[in-house]
Amino acid sequence: MPAFDDEDAGLRVGPPADHAAGLEAVRLSLANAVQKMGVRKTVRNLRTLNQHDGVDCMSCAWPDPAGRRHTAEFCENGAKAVAWEGQRDTVGPAFFAEHAIADLAGRTDHWLEKQGRLTHPMVRRDGGTHYEPISWEEAFDLVGAALASLDSPDEAAFYTSGRASNEAAFVYQLLARAFGTNNLPDCSNMCHESTGTALMRTIGIGKGSVTLDDLHQADLIVVSGQNPGTNHPRMLTALEIAKRDGAKILAINPLPEAGLIRFDNPQKARGLAGKGTALADRLLRIRSNGDLALWQAIGHLLLARDVADREFIASSTVGFEAWAAHVDRIDRDQVLAATGLTWAEIEAAADMLASSKRIVHCWAMGITQHRNAVATIKEFVNVALLQGMIGKPGAGLCPVRGHSNVQGDRSMGIWEKPPAAFLDRLRDEFGFEPPREHGHDAVDTVKAFRDGRAKVFVALGGNFVGAMSDTEVTAAAMRNAALTVQISTKLNRSHVEAGRTALILPTLGRTEQDLTGGRVQRVTVEDSMSAVHASRGRSDPAGPLLRSEVDIVCGIAGAALGDRYGIPWAEFAGDYETIRDRIGRVVPGCDDYAAKIRAGGFTMPHPPRDSRTFPTREGRAVFTVSPLEVMTVPPGRLVLQTLRSHDQFNTTVYGLDDRYRGISQGRRVVFINAADLDELGFADGDVVDLVSEWTDGVERRADRFRLVAYDTPKGCVAAYYPETNPLVPLDSQAEESGTPTSKWVQVRLERR
Repeated sequence: MPAFDDEDAGLRVGPPADHAAGLEAVRLSLANAVQKMGVRKTVRNLRTLNQHDGVDCMSCAWPDPAGRRHTAEFCENGAKAVAWEGQRDTVGPAFFAEHAIADLAGRTDHWLEKQGRLTHPMVRRDGGTHYEPISWEEAFDLVGAALASLDSPDEAAFYTSGRASNEAAFVYQLLARAFGTNNLPDCSNMCHESTGTALMRTIGIGKGSVTLDDLHQADLIVVSGQNPGTNHPRMLTALEIAKRDGAKILAINPLPEAGLIRFDNPQKARGLAGKGTALADRLLRIRSNGDLALWQAIGHLLLARDVADREFIASSTVGFEAWAAHVDRIDRDQVLAATGLTWAEIEAAADMLASSKRIVHCWAMGITQHRNAVATIKEFVNVALLQGMIGKPGAGLCPVRGHSNVQGDRSMGIWEKPPAAFLDRLRDEFGFEPPREHGHDAVDTVKAFRDGRAKVFVALGGNFVGAMSDTEVTAAAMRNAALTVQISTKLNRSHVEAGRTALILPTLGRTEQDLTGGRVQRVTVEDSMSAVHASRGRSDPAGPLLRSEVDIVCGIAGAALGDRYGIPWAEFAGDYETIRDRIGRVVPGCDDYAAKIRAGGFTMPHPPRDSRTFPTREGRAVFTVSPLEVMTVPPGRLVLQTLRSHDQFNTTVYGLDDRYRGISQGRRVVFINAADLDELGFADGDVVDLVSEWTDGVERRADRFRLVAYDTPKGCVAAYYPETNPLVPLDSQAEESGTPTSKWVQVRLERR
């Protein structure tokens, strides 16, 4: 792993911001885009971003407004993502000849990605020190031979990033299952798997139940474990619309975040002038992992206030009596210890829910990456069911996804635990029996390569090594692979912590024109609210050798499977409409898919939202009972949560500033309560090493972090990933979902 280097030498710390967006966001967005892409390309890419028949932004999965859209229908992070993808610098054979893999391994993630766009297929052969050029045909043959040599199809794993289109995801899962495995780990395993697990059990579908109009119509919007100002900036517009119409916002998060304090909407003169909209009416600065206790307490208080929708509970749910008896017996002292809140604060929050007729519950990774994440989300559902807040206008459940098409990937069959009905439809359409045994998720994939039970790793986008927990273990596991294949736009950590033989297959970006098969192609995506629509790039590709994700996947499939089962891989690559025809016959809810996309798109069916019906095994929505566990740490230890900076999208670091938190020219910082500094004998500005402690007795380290006094709950600290991913133990996972617990890591500080 790269050591501390000069990137943090100029680190400066100032006061955190009290608002998000505004004129500064516009200035920085345009300056960055012009610097990386030039004026002409900036105008071409940004004017079509999130527009009808335009490019779907790759920086989040927030839905587009219906009807007429603003000329600048994007946020600062969207502009950064487009500039990152469209930058003029390129990385080709000359770069790899100059830089040995050992040299690249010592660079930071930020340095690797800022070098530019990958333009040539490259291979590091077994025993080699450098990547060298390879033809597409030889690359496909190499993958095909490696897959054919395996003793079992389950010795291969096919990883997917949430950036992949629906068409690419569909042919990718088809490749894996035709090959004979359900080893389809994806980025959902690392972020929102807890959401899907909880919602499937309680409402029968693993997706949120609201539309954008529901947020606009809500009386109360609860935002839990989420920082929309940085991670989902376009959501701020929806919150502003709701506030304008009288809604209140309850924010629940360990750190106060600028985007929920005030939003200076850059699409309006008032916002550009610095006269924005105050958003959160109340902020509960909760201790990390205190949310389960909080929501059981709120359920307890709402029952006492007699606001239950008894008719809905009786007609549409099961399990109410057991849940009500459980929350009636909550231990107030346990709740206060877990949350760090006062009982008066919890009562005030409960009063906000009790007095509201239309409530939307929103959450993100601040909730999903805890050991009891699934139980916490089930508690959100319990409270929503109690008040009848599912399946009516202005109310519902709203998990906010981060990656642009992670929800679509799952709909297309990217899942290591596929439902039998999906496999039956795949069988009926393509004439082969898909494997039925569940495959490896992301954590199991690392273990399989670590232990020598897997040999070939194929990645459709993403940065698996950088994104996964326990970075040292993950990197060693990937180095243990016989072959790793990365379908990528930029250089990243996964290219340098790679298999004995390693391939880099450069792909088109979403903003680039796709002329595969000699025709203008477009792809489709599904947003956080189940709306499916097309995306079409218009910029010239970064290099003449780039191929689309669909073309690359079909090329690998042709080399690995040939004409097995008669699947027309070449036809799929030449015309994506033929893939959409098959999607319409295989994927539930996608009937007449191709025709609906030609007509402008559609919203996937959602029985709880559409008809208040719940496809659980009970045929009703399910109240669940979860034991309350207060997680504690020994004296002198702290709870670390990993998070993004404002200059970042997932593991992609655009720059070294986080102006919303007052950080510039550096990333190796730890936000810590001033009382903890005093108690532990440190001072603001001290440099420390972070050491995580886990039940396996192994100490994991991340060195040279500057302590920054900040408004965090006592006992809780925060720092940026991927720099702190090495501290998250591989076996520290959420119960039921297996998601890494990146928001609850026991650490100690060691003075340097």
